[in-house]
Amino acid sequence: MAWSIKRKSDIPDGTWMLCSECNKMVYKKEVEERLNVCPKCNFHFPITPSRRLEIFLDPESFEELFANVAPTDPLNFVDRISYKKRLAEYQEETGLKDAVVTGKGRLKEREIAVGVMDSRFIMASMGAVVGEKITRLFEYAAVHRLPVVIFCASGGARMQEGLISLMQMAKTSAAVARFRQSSGLFISVLTNPTTAGVLASFASLGDLLIAEPKALIGFTGPRVIKETIKAELPKGFQTSEFLLDHGLIDLIVPRKDLRDDVATLIEYLVPRKTAAPVPEHPV
Repeated sequence: MAWSIKRKSDIPDGTWMLCSECNKMVYKKEVEERLNVCPKCNFHFPITPSRRLEIFLDPESFEELFANVAPTDPLNFVDRISYKKRLAEYQEETGLKDAVVTGKGRLKEREIAVGVMDSRFIMASMGAVVGEKITRLFEYAAVHRLPVVIFCASGGARMQEGLISLMQMAKTSAAVARFRQSSGLFISVLTNPTTAGVLASFASLGDLLIAEPKALIGFTGPRVIKETIKAELPKGFQTSEFLLDHGLIDLIVPRKDLRDDVATLIEYLVPRKTAAPVPEHPV
């Protein structure tokens, strides 16, 4: 029997990809079939908001809210390029106005409010738009008596917006506090990576904190922490597995199980009949 070896040029571009976790080449189609999860090491790659909503919610049930909220350039910020140009580039690349998509949809016939952050957009950094849309989502959910599920991912504050960006930590945290007063349920899903100001605000304030496997979760990088506390750090101390062992998060749920598990939690924790809605807070 004659054997033939395919030349590199015979293999279509994009057939294989390198896993950033295990450093092995994996078949891209198999990764996609596993919901963007590495078949070798179970590392969960970031996914787009549209794909996240497709696999999480009931088909064709998502309705976007606050889509008209768009970023501005309050500081006329310029580094390598102007902030306006940077925004335009990322908007064209992602098809989004900013780093979070918010709306409502059905999860196994149960209506919920949902937010999905997109790390493709300036590492899902939190500026005025992210803070505004997250705040509005909680206020909408309080009025309509909906549980909130937010898929968090971020590299931190949007430095191009300076103090305005930092203020979003207090703004979103206050929104969560008001939502809790209405007896609403907030499930925060921490994906890779969830760090800095987002983790230090609304992402860590959920009634339940769920993480995907092997997600990077922390306030700042290991080097900065090590230089600050002058001590050796445990191996993998910013992974979801380490944080589960030490009580910071409640559950680690593989992506393929998130839909079923979150739906079950909501069914247990949110009565079908709820109290009267609270007045809507001004934005």
